[in-house]
Amino acid sequence: MEMDKGRGLSYNGGMKGFFGWTMGVLAAVTLVSCSEKGGREGGMRGTIAVSLLTLENPFFKIIGDHLAAEARAQGFEVLVVSADKDMAKQGNQVKDFIVKGVDAIVLSPCDPKSVVPVIQEANAAGIPVFTVDIPCPDPAAKVVTQIATDNYGGGREAGEAMIEVLGKSGGKVAILHLKQAQSCVLRVKGFREVINAFNARGGPRIQLVMEIDGGGARDIGYRAAEDALQAHPDLRGIFAINDPSALGARAALEKAKKADQVTIIGFDGMREGKVAIKEGKVYADPIQFPDRMGVEIVKAFVKWSRGEVVPPEILIPTKLYRKADGEGDADLK
Repeated sequence: MEMDKGRGLSYNGGMKGFFGWTMGVLAAVTLVSCSEKGGREGGMRGTIAVSLLTLENPFFKIIGDHLAAEARAQGFEVLVVSADKDMAKQGNQVKDFIVKGVDAIVLSPCDPKSVVPVIQEANAAGIPVFTVDIPCPDPAAKVVTQIATDNYGGGREAGEAMIEVLGKSGGKVAILHLKQAQSCVLRVKGFREVINAFNARGGPRIQLVMEIDGGGARDIGYRAAEDALQAHPDLRGIFAINDPSALGARAALEKAKKADQVTIIGFDGMREGKVAIKEGKVYADPIQFPDRMGVEIVKAFVKWSRGEVVPPEILIPTKLYRKADGEGDADLK
């Protein structure tokens, strides 16, 4: 193509050259219209497919809802499904995503080990995989990035909250754990480190007398708290790794008429947990931000699509939520 003096654009090569020039213009127009649609650069289009551990848990539903909203705002189609805590079901969902030829897959794995083969299938198909909340640490499965709560930092905040209550008097504390979940392992690690550092300074000791499986569920948390009270009638504190087990523990304390004796620190910031904090039934929660997790997953995919560097892990800090926060929380009114 040449610039003809005084006459603007001209072309060489007859109809072939004209056809090439026309297709170039049409391509440029298409790129502009795609860029304007959804505000995306470069005409990025596609489908983000998401398989979450469960949509019955409000935490994962919030992740899914905000992920979907952000993706649509960016101009992507979104498919969000629940694995219902069933690894076989999640594996079939991922295989279906691959057959559909989606542009990205987001998982909160039902089992970090058993999910490896299906992630490898997605890798072989050239589909980028992202994980949210629950990681897949096996290097044999390629994951672009893992987005999660800073569970270790949150556990440290939980330890500080327990010190606020028992720092002057000391006392026995039980931990309602869920060792199968790496996130909970990190929470307990952070909690223990803060308590141990406090005890090393001298003064009244906060004794971590037992770890017991709270199942991450209200009914199991209830039974675990009952067992902890039976083993230690003078128990002064409970750290529960999530809100359901904390609420179960509260019910057990009320039944045993020891609700005023034992302080509960939870974790999560579910609505029920926040209400319990506002009512003084739970002392505090390091709260998570599943809404931000959903949004950040989409942003990470967009960055990756542009060829930008995405860190292998993105952690969202927690924030300690106490009674005063509940009383000022407009969402609880």
